[in-house]
Amino acid sequence: MLFLLALSAIYTPSDWRKVLALVTSFTIGHSITLALATFRLITFDTALIEFLIPVTILLTCVSNFFRLKGAATKQHAVWSFHNLLALLFGLVHGMGFSNFLRSLLGQNGEIWQQLLAFNVGIELGQLLIVGLLLILCFLAMHLFRAKKRDWILVLSSAAAGISLVLMMETSIF
Repeated sequence: MLFLLALSAIYTPSDWRKVLALVTSFTIGHSITLALATFRLITFDTALIEFLIPVTILLTCVSNFFRLKGAATKQHAVWSFHNLLALLFGLVHGMGFSNFLRSLLGQNGEIWQQLLAFNVGIELGQLLIVGLLLILCFLAMHLFRAKKRDWILVLSSAAAGISLVLMMETSIF
């Protein structure tokens, strides 16, 4: 959820199509590695993945900070560098989910159907979260007259701080 917060921080309710594309990019990325790891086609060091997940959050926040100056300008493309980041970082997050999913699935022969259902559920949950975030953004900007730049700064700073704490708590340190 923290990654979604950081990823969506630069968008407003009028950008809902971009947010939909962004969340779907992330889901595609994590679905790929989730499937590969669930079927044990790839292996990885769990401690490294637990470290890399907050790193992806921090890098997303840093990317947001570089976008502060242009926060007032509109971007017209639905697909962007942010989508590529979401897709690539989704690959890392999918590996993080795989151990949990494997424990849920067990040795059932219908793993493909359950994997699909899990990914659809994740996508719908993520869309709900970013939908709520966009509503909060609308309220902050219209009710409290917050500037988009300030909204991005607050959300990204909070997510960056939490990701730094999460990085320090991993077994890598």
